[in-house]
Amino acid sequence: MASLRAGLAADPLWEFALSFYARPGVEAACLLLQDDAGVDVCELLWRCWLHRHGLAPAGEPDELAAIRHWQDEVTVPLRTLRRRLKAQAAQDPGTAEVRRRIQQAELAAERETLLRLQHLALRTMPPSAFSAATPDLENSLASRWKLQKKEQLLAVQTLECQLDPL
Repeated sequence: MASLRAGLAADPLWEFALSFYARPGVEAACLLLQDDAGVDVCELLWRCWLHRHGLAPAGEPDELAAIRHWQDEVTVPLRTLRRRLKAQAAQDPGTAEVRRRIQQAELAAERETLLRLQHLALRTMPPSAFSAATPDLENSLASRWKLQKKEQLLAVQTLECQLDPL
């Protein structure tokens, strides 16, 4: 398990998330899953990162509840406000500046979430909390979030296709 943790530490989740999110189709797939199926994009990226390293949570780690609470209390309200101001920001430079700052705060909150998820994988979860990742990320994610719509399944396929194994 020490070598797995060393591999995870050498591939920081934040850097992985930025690189992966920039790949063709990944941003659109993540946003579709977020908006259409209520998937938390940070948790989705975390699960992709773990899968890339041949890992998957063996269950539902208790520590995820606190991370999800952070997302619900901090990140989601910032995202909601940023989206609500979009039309007004297009017409008003002052509102555009406020929206830009909210977007920066939202990004900082997401980075904090990813750091907490990485910490969970590196230090908090015992070795028994991991299982070997299934070779089929699509089915794993679809099952985790009970995805059934064609668009949702296609989005997960996009993520799997863009994920480079180590």
